[in-house]
Amino acid sequence: MNGFIFNFKKMAIKILSAALSGIEAEIIEIEATAGGGDFGQITIVGLPDTSVSEAKERVRSALLNGGLEFPKRKITVNLAPAEIRKSGPIYDLPIAISILSLKYKFNFDFSTCLIAGELSLTGEVRKIRGAVSMAIKARERGLKYLFLPFENAKETSLIKELLIFPVNTLRELIDHLNKKTLIIPCKSQVFYFKNKITIDFSDIKGQEKAKRALEIAIAGGHNILMSGPPGSGKTMLAKAAGGILPPLSEQERLEVSKIYSVANNSENVNSIQARPFRAPHHSASMAALIGGGTKFRPGEISLAHLGVLFLDEFPEFSRDALESLRQPLEEGEIVISRAAGNLKLPAKFILIAAMNPCPCGLNGMKGKECTCSQEKIKNYRRKISGPILDRIDLYIEVLNLNLMELDENVKRENSINIGERIKKARKIQAERLLTLSLSLNSFLTSKQIKKFCQINKAGEELIISAAKNLSFSNRSYFKILKIARTIADLDGKEIIEEKHLAEALQYRPRLE
Repeated sequence: MNGFIFNFKKMAIKILSAALSGIEAEIIEIEATAGGGDFGQITIVGLPDTSVSEAKERVRSALLNGGLEFPKRKITVNLAPAEIRKSGPIYDLPIAISILSLKYKFNFDFSTCLIAGELSLTGEVRKIRGAVSMAIKARERGLKYLFLPFENAKETSLIKELLIFPVNTLRELIDHLNKKTLIIPCKSQVFYFKNKITIDFSDIKGQEKAKRALEIAIAGGHNILMSGPPGSGKTMLAKAAGGILPPLSEQERLEVSKIYSVANNSENVNSIQARPFRAPHHSASMAALIGGGTKFRPGEISLAHLGVLFLDEFPEFSRDALESLRQPLEEGEIVISRAAGNLKLPAKFILIAAMNPCPCGLNGMKGKECTCSQEKIKNYRRKISGPILDRIDLYIEVLNLNLMELDENVKRENSINIGERIKKARKIQAERLLTLSLSLNSFLTSKQIKKFCQINKAGEELIISAAKNLSFSNRSYFKILKIARTIADLDGKEIIEEKHLAEALQYRPRLE
């Protein structure tokens, strides 16, 4: 049989697909009807954009090149609900099946599956973006089967309770639905999550205080700013911090994979085993950081979700770009306002920022003369606004080492040992904050700090004395308590002691 002979039914069955809204998916119902004039014409309704409307040409060619007869009647395809805007070529495959179902009775229950895929003119099925979001939505809806392009199948293999069928061609899917030649479903994969250590802390000479500050930042989810001259090791320290991030849980990997899937990078989705480490250039625009665009893509802050966002040359980022960090640093999410509605994107990341002490970078360096005036230095530091500085928890100066320190032959702690200590501290936090649906000390409110940050008597005397002598604000006071809480967790102590507070006070931001 070269193709189907179309003796049309009035209405096709409903085929389920999905639309993307930000990084979330919504179920879309696709159905076709035949009748009227303009033989062979396909009309698509239901708020499609240009790329969806063009599906009629791709579907037409795919049917003909797949040896299937093209209908000689007018076909109307409806995408419901109509109030959701549909974009992208992901509806090609379900539209083709919906049209074929007008004539051919498939021996398959379409209410149990979701179909998505772009068609080439020859009937091949091309990869799409957002496959992970669609799979998660299908599972939530209680569906059993998911038909996706072959190139997208692997990235959804972590999602259990769904049978994922990788589709290469339209004809292959038709043969499967007819139970002629069955497609073999993907096997659910078991992933072993591990840290990706590119630079080990044991390879970095000196800078022990900076290493300790980064350990505290990663353990408690605190934001950190490093200041120091060029060549002092700030970038190397930040990259080494990526190797001490704790491994992802399966649920966290799904969250990260969903974002990368919508960003349309299947290779990255398939290889996600460690928490993200993003390091955009200081020329990055506000849109590049927060996401958006006519065809929405997640920004760097969402791509860094549950990982690290490293901003080198911090004051050199545009003012708008830096100010766009306020909401995600405070709330762990970003809301993008559009005419069609608001998109809420996850953005729980640890900010590691690095800057020079002055525009020339030589301020405070031994044997070097800074050429910057005091006014120039103040203007340089003012590029980082007060509200952004308020969201920085730890501040550390990273100075150049002398030759004696560079030549030292001292055994240094490696990233694996530091990472194990961080894992234990995070486990303590997760158990303590379980009832609050929180996981890290950095998210504690002032009310929660009073409950979970119990201090011994010597510690109370120290913090009261420091508050009087250093005249820091209420926000600084709570910030110090949260850092001290993390230090105590690293030390395995339930009560915050004087030494924990003394160390926390060392990291109080100097640029306030």
